[in-house]
Amino acid sequence: MAGRSFDPLRALRAKPAPGRLSATRLVVLALLAFGFAAPAFAKYEVDIDAPRSVKKLLKENLDIARFAKRDDVSDDQFQFLVTAAPKDVRDLVATEGYFSPVVRTDVTTDEGKRNVKVSVDPGPRTMVASVQLNFTGAVATEDRAQENAARFAFSVSEGDPFTQSGWDDAKNAALRALQAKRYLGAKIVRSQARINPRAHLADLSVTFDSGPTFTLGKLDVSGPKRYPAWIIDHVNPIREGEIYEVARLNELQRQIQNTPYYASVAIDADADVNKPTETPLHVKVSEYPYNSIRYGVGYATDTGFHIQGAYSYLNTFNAAYPFTISGRLDQTQQYGRVQLAMPPDSRGWVNAVFGSYTITDVSSTKIYSARVGVQRSRSRQNIDTTYSLTFYDDRLTQNDPNPSTARALVPAWTWVRRDVDDPLFPRRGNIIRAEAGFAVKGLLADQTFARLYTNAQQYVPLGKNDLLVFRAEFGGVFTSGPSSGVPASLLFRAGGANSVRGYSYLSIGNNVDGSILPTKYMVTGSSEYQHWFTHDWGGAVFFDIGTATDTWGERVFQPGVGVGARWRSPVGPVNVDVAYGLKNKSIKPYLTLGIAF
Repeated sequence: MAGRSFDPLRALRAKPAPGRLSATRLVVLALLAFGFAAPAFAKYEVDIDAPRSVKKLLKENLDIARFAKRDDVSDDQFQFLVTAAPKDVRDLVATEGYFSPVVRTDVTTDEGKRNVKVSVDPGPRTMVASVQLNFTGAVATEDRAQENAARFAFSVSEGDPFTQSGWDDAKNAALRALQAKRYLGAKIVRSQARINPRAHLADLSVTFDSGPTFTLGKLDVSGPKRYPAWIIDHVNPIREGEIYEVARLNELQRQIQNTPYYASVAIDADADVNKPTETPLHVKVSEYPYNSIRYGVGYATDTGFHIQGAYSYLNTFNAAYPFTISGRLDQTQQYGRVQLAMPPDSRGWVNAVFGSYTITDVSSTKIYSARVGVQRSRSRQNIDTTYSLTFYDDRLTQNDPNPSTARALVPAWTWVRRDVDDPLFPRRGNIIRAEAGFAVKGLLADQTFARLYTNAQQYVPLGKNDLLVFRAEFGGVFTSGPSSGVPASLLFRAGGANSVRGYSYLSIGNNVDGSILPTKYMVTGSSEYQHWFTHDWGGAVFFDIGTATDTWGERVFQPGVGVGARWRSPVGPVNVDVAYGLKNKSIKPYLTLGIAF
């Protein structure tokens, strides 16, 4: 029988009790497996009388309760389950820190059907009396900050209730924190929970051995077949010999996945404590095919239903040049774009040429914007940087019968920094976006101007379940001439779900004969308080304010207030808001997928 094992639980077990292999189930099924069960079958129901703190645990994992759902339990098995129930209860409640329970099992028969009542008084809960964390290895002399990080990650403190799961989670969290920087080979060398059942106290001690400091070495890449392997080297931000850090591996993974070539990326490092210097990084990728089509449909309150799609060919000129055609249609905008890019160069910069055409029809104002240009962009750690040279040719129509046109050749710079604890559901940190550009009259431009735009969002946690979110936005076009000489798509309007709630989408601007025209200046701000009732569901109250104007001295701020619901959905945060515009005295509903920009 070498190489095989027999598991008599497999036939009957629905799911195992947490962290243990039930001896009761083993015996019951052994009786079945070897033919010792009587032919009669037991019919019974189970009632568990226990405090809420342990009742759910017992209902889901107590063997006699779990097997009551089956119709193939024999009388012999039933008797064994009843006999074993007190021990099973003691084993289960011990995982929650109850080490002196009083258990009573009563069996009654009513009209041929058996009823089992399991009464449990779990007794006093065991509390943590002391926690002792010890560290050996290089961390004791090299990096006390890492030791402190591990201590902080250990989530069990003196005075907390003792549970087996909490104890295990705390040890693993501290170990992961220690391994996150320098000490990839760190391990637990000693762990002890000393329980005093009479005093209902637990003394906890753990000893961690950090091992030596690890440094990062060369990439060992596997998987590239269609595209050159040097693409990964060009976007690799890691220098050979730098100290190991999980954050750096995550950054490498993000840089690779930011390219259009790879469907998945897996990275791991050798954890051999005998070879910690320049440990190789194993990178395994799976590639996208040359041709791909992506599409989707959706809905947002501001823009209505939309459909979007893109076609990409990733090997133009047989040189891994991505060529992309993309577009989007919604109730306010029709957009199309063509782009040809190069693979990243040796410093990670991507050069591209592009052309686009956009029609925007909002607030009785229609803007036709044609653009062609070149750009150079790079994404590093939390910062994205783009330099571009774009020619704009815009036409604006309104209720006034005279349309306006404007052209400009605009060199521009765009910078985005994301410094948040979670890119999808941030609770701490900030996101900042800044743009700057200019045009000179006579150099393919109708008017000289400078353009600035910035947007910042700050997340401030308040305890475990509350969050403050602040947003500030400013846009300005600085010129001595009228705004009509600047391409309309470079000007500003406000209002809507991601601007000033309580007002229609892009309805705050320069009102001329009922048309809301874009303006030179725009300022908006928002403050929002969120309370999360569960991990996935929360509520919010907010205050927004903003203005858009051609003359700053004549600005009129438009405030709005409201309430909303928040849902951490599998695809991102979903926000449902109802806002009241204090200036226009109107109520507006909003539905948005609130991914941070």
